[in-house]
Amino acid sequence: MNRARAVWQRVPTPVIDVVLVAVAAVDVWLNMWEHTRLGVALGAVGCAALAFRRRFPLGVFLLTLPVALMQDVAVAVLAALFTLAERSRNRRLLAVCVALAAVASSTPWPLAEVDRTMTLVFFVYGLATAAAPVLFGQLLQAQRDLARRLAEIEEAREHERTLHAQAVLARERAQLAREMHDVVSHQVSLIAVRAGALQVATKDADAKEAARTIRSLSVTTLDELRTMVTLLRASGGKATELTPQPTLADLRTLVESSGTHAELSGELPPGVGTPAQRALYRTVQEALTNVRKHAPGAEARVELWQDGDGIGVTVTNTPPTRPSLSLPGSQQGLVGLRERADILRGTLDAGPTAEGGYRVRLRIPLSAD
Repeated sequence: MNRARAVWQRVPTPVIDVVLVAVAAVDVWLNMWEHTRLGVALGAVGCAALAFRRRFPLGVFLLTLPVALMQDVAVAVLAALFTLAERSRNRRLLAVCVALAAVASSTPWPLAEVDRTMTLVFFVYGLATAAAPVLFGQLLQAQRDLARRLAEIEEAREHERTLHAQAVLARERAQLAREMHDVVSHQVSLIAVRAGALQVATKDADAKEAARTIRSLSVTTLDELRTMVTLLRASGGKATELTPQPTLADLRTLVESSGTHAELSGELPPGVGTPAQRALYRTVQEALTNVRKHAPGAEARVELWQDGDGIGVTVTNTPPTRPSLSLPGSQQGLVGLRERADILRGTLDAGPTAEGGYRVRLRIPLSAD
């Protein structure tokens, strides 16, 4: 059926019109009751009008009505009704046209004595005959509407899939930005601090120059990292977690290798969830990174604690004992930590202390685990 429809759709419209006019003309000539001059003229007009049925469907139908007076079933009338039903959405108009076609086909021509019973039978027969092309035309119209609606739905689904893919990509970018800041910035800033200390402490000119180069490259890397993080976060949202990720088991190693005088104290209850462990680890990592960058020579204290229905960590550092290095900041660290806290329904507080140091405090409900 689909193949036949495809073949039919490839036939040029003028060819279809010519064939339909010819068929209608042959039908009128063979089935007309009397070949009078008036009847032949009306039949010719009605058949020729079929060529314009697509542009003027109602007018063409009215021109074919006289053909229905001169024969029982006229191809011209049925074709005109079908075209009108296929293109019109006015149900009342279609009902009136079906009634007119039935009246015309049941009216005796030429006018003579009327047999009411036979006229009624012919009217019912004509009504059923005229309704068939109308119903078929409406069916094709509904089919086209349905196909158009399905195409719109498919287009909407494709658009929705595109938006979903973009949202996933945005979340992955935001997560990548967070991980780049948490991991790469931590390591590069440590390299810069060590290189700066080596540059000051060494007496060897070559070593001093190498330390200066390492520190310069580290600073440039941090600056470029800040730019990449900003670009990645620009289209991101709240991120999903990537694996593998550090946990509390890695916290002591982090503190010992932080490059600061840091002390870890306190314990957390067993069974802390993985998301909460990651948030605690990243908070300590970011806080110690900031201590190295902005408070050289300061001592830090990392305290794990449990408070009723919540757990958390507090990182406090003393005032710096020497001028800080000129290291670029990404301005995204605390933003990322607050996002992690919000995801776990926790809170993050950060600010200076009365002694001139700085404190970062993260609290996460146990129910978030």
